[in-house]
Amino acid sequence: MKKALKIISNIITAVLFINLILMAILVVSSKASGGEPQAFGYQLKTVLSGSMEPAFQTGSVIAVKPLSSEERKSLKKNDVITFQASEEKLITHRVIGVSNSGDHVMYETKGDNNKTADMEPVLSENVRAVYTGFTIPYVGYFIDFAQSKEGSAILLIGPGLLLLGYAAFSIFQAIREIDPKSNKNDSEEKTA
Repeated sequence: MKKALKIISNIITAVLFINLILMAILVVSSKASGGEPQAFGYQLKTVLSGSMEPAFQTGSVIAVKPLSSEERKSLKKNDVITFQASEEKLITHRVIGVSNSGDHVMYETKGDNNKTADMEPVLSENVRAVYTGFTIPYVGYFIDFAQSKEGSAILLIGPGLLLLGYAAFSIFQAIREIDPKSNKNDSEEKTA
């Protein structure tokens, strides 16, 4: 029984520690990259609308690969791209047509769930990334929360406090096992 508790204790400690490290990486990564969480050279984007359903559900997280200026000009029909629609708005839609105009490449785009194509073609200079095929449903809500000030604080401080509390409990248990007085008092109480 004691061995099983020790194994469970070690597993809990490891899970809390890994959670703390992952949350710290997520928060620091999102702050360092200007609000865009990154992992292994890919950006994680939250899907905010249903325009690409059923490919991506609202609230999903998708991984996109940032593109160089040359890669932006070599996209093909059916690629799913993330482009700058306005100064503060990114859109991820599918390429349904490609046209060249001198040195410029333009993409006609459409959301899979939309009935019509987007109004204006997308200049290759406005393309930021291409979808990699990696999607995690509903995690976007969590990432949006993690990027807020309150979320960052809770996700960094919460696991840290849990880990500290668990460490204090473990130390207390170890001292109880080592201290002969408390063991003696425990056995005296049991015999009385």
